[in-house]
Amino acid sequence: MPPHAEAPQPDMARLIGDHDVLLVTLDTLRYDIAARLAAEGRIPNLARRLPDGRWERRHAPASFTYAAHQAIFAGFLPTPAEPGPHPRLFAARFPGSETTAQGTYVFDAPDLPGGLAAAGYHTVCVGGVGFFNERSPLGAVLPGLFQESYWEPEFGVTSKRSFEAQIDRVEEVVAGLPADRRLFLFVNVSALHQPNWFHLPGATAETGDSPATHAAALEYVDQHVDRLFAAASSRCPCFTIVCSDHGTAYGEDGHTGHRIGHETVWTVPYAHFILPGSTAPAEPAPTGAAACPS
Repeated sequence: MPPHAEAPQPDMARLIGDHDVLLVTLDTLRYDIAARLAAEGRIPNLARRLPDGRWERRHAPASFTYAAHQAIFAGFLPTPAEPGPHPRLFAARFPGSETTAQGTYVFDAPDLPGGLAAAGYHTVCVGGVGFFNERSPLGAVLPGLFQESYWEPEFGVTSKRSFEAQIDRVEEVVAGLPADRRLFLFVNVSALHQPNWFHLPGATAETGDSPATHAAALEYVDQHVDRLFAAASSRCPCFTIVCSDHGTAYGEDGHTGHRIGHETVWTVPYAHFILPGSTAPAEPAPTGAAACPS
């Protein structure tokens, strides 16, 4: 199946302030598996949000979670796989940027959470993998960029219901936020990350993780993702980005895992769209936007 064409560039400079923003990173999700499941109808809830029901093929900004999210939070989302340059949605202001365009939202801060907070957004991180667990100085760096952050063991990689638990917390946070306060919500989904064997019936710790268990984990996320989308768009239209931070290898060319320069790691799925409401269908991202009710 050919890769999806690059998504149209929305006018983020007009959307910011009018829309809530949701950024979801499906940690370690590979493009090839994500694209196959969408084509086979195995992730219907995600697929109906994707433009033409297909993921866009992009290249990760780094090969493992910490580095990739540092880049993403500076405005360097996964880059379209076709030759560029490619205008960015968000960019920290700095001289000489070749990917800051007319529709780019430019912020005067070193990171996107800080830039959106300065614009009046309440910034919330619901962590997943260990780089968000705040149990060490390193694990506190990324969540420390946000005004409010959450992590608990049930959100982590060893939990069979990690995504459901994360959404439970999201629903609590959204319910407690004043209607006239814009929200930047970030969710790092840990379910795809190893170990993921327990998402596939019949798999065991002894048989281990594989592309099949990776796919089963994505199907698990798809079963619950509409709850996340409903919560994120319950107050206001919500500009939404769903992507992987990097992929992972399951024995290809002798490689296992990530933090390596391999095609399975560098090539990731990406999509952005607008959630107009918790019960309405998603819309393509427009060049302008109407204001949220307050």
